Amino acid sequence: MPLKAAMTPRKRASQARSRATVEALVEATARILVREGFDAASTNRIAREAGVSIGSLYQYFPSKEALVVAVVERHNRELVTVVREALGEVADQPFEVAVRRLVAAAIAAHRVDPKLHRVLSEQTPRTGALENVEAFNSETYGLFQAFLDARRDQLRPLDLELAAFVCVTSIEALTHTAVLHRPEILSDAAAETLVDEATRLVVGYLAPAFM
Repeated sequence: MPLKAAMTPRKRASQARSRATVEALVEATARILVREGFDAASTNRIAREAGVSIGSLYQYFPSKEALVVAVVERHNRELVTVVREALGEVADQPFEVAVRRLVAAAIAAHRVDPKLHRVLSEQTPRTGALENVEAFNSETYGLFQAFLDARRDQLRPLDLELAAFVCVTSIEALTHTAVLHRPEILSDAAAETLVDEATRLVVGYLAPAFM
């Protein structure tokens, strides 16, 4: 079976009962990935964890790789939702306050389930789901670019598309590396300091020299 086909859901759940089955399977996959890792997962174990038959699993997903892709997509949707909500909250706030809120939202999103974020970052290349990550990144860049465009008069002259790439990538790199290698930085006691330092980094890059 071609890899692409093996990662594509067989059908979309349209009824409430079907959606509940799919969600149970995706959630069971996430739990197994966090608890035992990719290699220990199997469609049979996922079905048992979800409390559904293996036949029901194969109605919707052709492989465990397809289920991992579904977990990645759900995780990305949750992160984008956090970004959208934060952008809605900062529309009328001062520039530095707005940037700090966005940085805090990004860090908070990665603190929700850092173990899942870690395992997905490790397993995504193995499932061939990098295009899903690219789609998430593209949407996030677009949202941040729109935020910058609305405040163009508060920024130094720069290419907003490039600036959005630099800012989002920098914040993501900080939080991603913290999840993987410095989890103590994301603790309640230290997260506020990380937000302060990341805000200083982003504002210093974007703002005119006199700010």
